[in-house]
Amino acid sequence: MDEIVTTFFNVDVFVQIWPLLLQGLWMTLALAAVTAPLSAVVGLAIAMAQDLPSKPLRFALVAYVDVLRAIPPLVLLIFIFFGLPFLGLKLNEFTAAVLALTLNGSSYFAEIFRAGLESVPNGQREAARSTGLTWFQSMTQVVAPKGTRNVLPDLVSNMVELVKQTSIASAVALQELLRSAQLGQGLLYNPTPLVAAAIIYFLMFWPFVRLVSRMQNSTAERVA
Repeated sequence: MDEIVTTFFNVDVFVQIWPLLLQGLWMTLALAAVTAPLSAVVGLAIAMAQDLPSKPLRFALVAYVDVLRAIPPLVLLIFIFFGLPFLGLKLNEFTAAVLALTLNGSSYFAEIFRAGLESVPNGQREAARSTGLTWFQSMTQVVAPKGTRNVLPDLVSNMVELVKQTSIASAVALQELLRSAQLGQGLLYNPTPLVAAAIIYFLMFWPFVRLVSRMQNSTAERVA
C-alpha cells in the first residue's frame, strides 16, 4: 500500500509540480473558453442555414458536417499544425488547437441544433412569419430559442465532451493540463502528476455530468 501511495499519490511530488499543473489548467480553461462558444455559434449558424431553400448550400453544409464528424479531432489537429505549413500557412499551437476543435465541435453542434430546430412545429414558424418577421428574425427570435430548449441536455453534454477534447492539444506541445502533467512526470520520474491531472479533470467535469443526467431525467419525466 505504501508503495502505491508513494508511486501514484506522492504528496511531495504533487507540491513540487502544482505550479506547473496550475499553469496547464489555466491554458486548458483558456482553450475551452475560446473553443466552446465559437463551436456552438458556428454550429447554430450551420443548422439555421440548412433551413434555407438553396440546395447547393444545403449540400455543402451537409458535406461539412459529415466530413468533419468522420475525421478524429486529433488527426485534424495534426494536419492543421504539421500539414498546412507546406501550403505556407503556419499557425501557432493555440490557434491550431482552437481551429481543429472548432471545426470538429461545430459539426456536432450543427447536428444537435438541427434536430432542435426541426422539433419546432411548422405552425409556429408560419405564425412567426405571418406577424411580419423576416426569415432571419423568425429563426433567431422564435425557432432557435424554442429548438435550443428542446435539445439543451444534448448541447450541455456535447459542450462537456468538447472541453475534454482540449487534451489533444498536448500532441502539438501546447502546455495545457495534460501536457503539463506529462512534463511533470518526466521531470520527477513519478506518475503522480498524471494522477493529479486526472483528478483535476474529474473535479471539473463531474458536476456537469450530473447536471446532464438531471436534465435528461427531467426531460424524460416531461415526455412521460
